[in-house]
Amino acid sequence: MKRWRGWLLPVVVLALCEAALRLLDIQSDTLALPSHIAQAAWHALLDGSLLASTAQTLLAAALGQAGGFGGGVLAGLILGMSASAARFASISIEILRPIPSVSLIPLMMMIFGFGYSMESATVAFATFWPSLILTQSAVRLIDGQLLEVARVTCLSPLQTTWKILLPAIAPHMFTALRLTIGIALIVTVTVEIVANPQGLGYSLMVAQETFRPDLMLATLLWIGLIGWGLSYGLLALQDRLFKHRAGFPMEQSG
Repeated sequence: MKRWRGWLLPVVVLALCEAALRLLDIQSDTLALPSHIAQAAWHALLDGSLLASTAQTLLAAALGQAGGFGGGVLAGLILGMSASAARFASISIEILRPIPSVSLIPLMMMIFGFGYSMESATVAFATFWPSLILTQSAVRLIDGQLLEVARVTCLSPLQTTWKILLPAIAPHMFTALRLTIGIALIVTVTVEIVANPQGLGYSLMVAQETFRPDLMLATLLWIGLIGWGLSYGLLALQDRLFKHRAGFPMEQSG
């Protein structure tokens, strides 16, 4: 029961907004009653438009997330294990990392045109850097005795990575995954709003252009619920897989 107490505040806020808008009889092109937002969301679910847009957004986010996270973890393992490689790449990383991913949209459009490729490439760029940095930091925190065991037993670099590094940093990688999934969703919706006519971001723009604040706000809340659901699911899986790890702090999954 305790884990659902977090829902109390948003429910109360929505109820107060409903009461205030009805009592004050506010007419606005940018606001809508929470009950009307719920109705718009229900109709969008029934006609399939919201689910279709959700599928498009999640597919683009997942493709970009897979590329960015996978590439970042691989690069982080290499840089974490090799101080010389880290020094060699440091300037390039510090120059490229601060570039806003959305600023690459014109370049990605020139390369890929419209569609999933452009969205996914932009998401991959955004998720690559935090994955790299968190992986590199996690590798540096590994007990040196574990690496000494790998050297004494003459494990190859691939065996060391598979048997020593990945099991040791797995809990930290779940934290990185949760972080980058949120980034992937944000960037995907942003790209759809700015440049790519598909997904939830495009649905937001259509609702705004057709003066449907109820549908626009319903889509916004739906995006928030998707982000919460993904994070909650990963956190629950992390707790289940790694709660036995001594010294690894588990967050509350409520």
